[in-house]
Amino acid sequence: MFELICNVLLWLGLLYAYFFNVLEAPIPDRTARNPYTLKPDVWPKAIIILLLICIAINIINIIRKNKNNPDFALDALMSIRARLVIGIALVVGASFILEPLGYMATCCLVLFFYGLLLGQTHVIRLAVFSVLVTFVLYIVFSVLLSVNLPRGTIEEFRNFSLYVESIVASVKSAIGM
Repeated sequence: MFELICNVLLWLGLLYAYFFNVLEAPIPDRTARNPYTLKPDVWPKAIIILLLICIAINIINIIRKNKNNPDFALDALMSIRARLVIGIALVVGASFILEPLGYMATCCLVLFFYGLLLGQTHVIRLAVFSVLVTFVLYIVFSVLLSVNLPRGTIEEFRNFSLYVESIVASVKSAIGM
């Protein structure tokens, strides 16, 4: 069990390093303007992605190897106290990813994983519910309460947030709010 926990923590740490240190690393203007130079983020991205894949394979192998071992029961991990600790860790993790991913992605992920933590077995229903609740909360806070929600610093997530904001603004102007 200790090996599994260490691998999961290492995987999460590498994921954090990828999103917060590698993707957001500034690229010098001189390098960005030259189409023939190798960008400084290429090798860290490649190495971290390969490490993430290898650690994920290792996690799967650990679970398969200990599948029938009664001392390795994952049910024991899911006691009430353990769920409380995991829920707290989920909220703390959300506070770290809120700025780079923005409100939309963070809220969807938190709702999805919290639903899994509470025992929801229908993953598709949970994913749809997470997206719908995220949009309802977005409308309540952004439109009705005029709260500026984080858009994200990673380009893809920021562009998605701006796209949703443009849709909401056009609907708002169409109905005359």
